[in-house]
Amino acid sequence: MKKVFFTFLCLSIGTVAANAQDNKAPVPVPPPQAHMAPPTPAAPAPVNPNAGVFKFKEETHDYGEVPEGPLAETDFEFKNVGKSPINIKEAHGSCGCTVPKWPQTPVMPGEKATIHVSYTTQGRQGMIMKDVTITSDAQQSPMVLHIRGTVKPKPVDPNAAPPAAVPPPAPAPGSPKK
Repeated sequence: MKKVFFTFLCLSIGTVAANAQDNKAPVPVPPPQAHMAPPTPAAPAPVNPNAGVFKFKEETHDYGEVPEGPLAETDFEFKNVGKSPINIKEAHGSCGCTVPKWPQTPVMPGEKATIHVSYTTQGRQGMIMKDVTITSDAQQSPMVLHIRGTVKPKPVDPNAAPPAAVPPPAPAPGSPKK
């Protein structure tokens, strides 16, 4: 009897809840007005024709296959082929595992310099697809460099001893023994 009553109660509540929904008509959306022009996109900042210009040997470095564990490192070499010095304000990787180091002094016209990039491979098996964004006063700002490759997992040593078992903590002084 309780099961029948409980089933009937559940069905009644479900029916009431389903029929209690508001059946208001949707609010009509007014049609677009013909006299309104679409918003204009922001104009790009003017480029200084005398600014420094990056000319990189490569903008994408492919590490190929690298082992998990050691840092994967590369240098992006560039030359300033512009008319003014290049001051690099900032360089940052697309994640914390990609760390760039850049020249802290201006790179004069005709000078060469490098941006050193380190990638942490430990615990990052699989594809490498990271970017380094450079903010400067050069014509190409921001400038984006890319690193690619594959991190191969460490080989498992079959002769390695299994990790030692951690002993249970010692009982506190004065506590009863089990």
